Amino acid sequence: MEEKALRISVERIEKSIFLIRGYKVMLDAELAGLYGVETRSLLQAVQRNLKRFPSDFMFQITDEEFQLLRSQIGISKGRGGRRYLPYVFTEQGVAMLSSVLHSDRAIQVNVAIMRVFVRLREMMTTHKELASKRSELETRIRDHDEKIVAIFEAIRRLLPRVEKKPRKIGFEVKERAAKYGGKAKRSLD
Repeated sequence: MEEKALRISVERIEKSIFLIRGYKVMLDAELAGLYGVETRSLLQAVQRNLKRFPSDFMFQITDEEFQLLRSQIGISKGRGGRRYLPYVFTEQGVAMLSSVLHSDRAIQVNVAIMRVFVRLREMMTTHKELASKRSELETRIRDHDEKIVAIFEAIRRLLPRVEKKPRKIGFEVKERAAKYGGKAKRSLD
């Protein structure tokens, strides 16, 4: 039963990761929901341990970034009762949260989140490798196409030109032609 709940949370985690400023990040409210705490409590724990969260681990998004997120994930018009713009946590910031939040659930959620980040990284690597191989194949095929065209051109030049006679239109009747100008024999039977 616990494994099923973890799988659902993994899907939720995957949908909660966004790309902002070149970082894969998760919103503070989403993390708080996963950890089973209020967003305010999560941020208070972070504020008490601010030295653990440099700007590449956690940062507050701008209003413009928030508007972009809102359009992507359908956040309501307001900030959901918030008086400030949300904070986001990078993969390293999420890892650091486990040292700030002391609960079994926090440990389980962190493990699940780290696995998702690792899987995303593997998928990106695989995607880059596939793109590289596809590009290589396209180049090879293009070279082969050019060589095949050149071979056909050489074969056409080597073959003698055969001119086809135009086909006659109509019917051709094959019977003996009548002799004109001579007397025809009549039989009186």
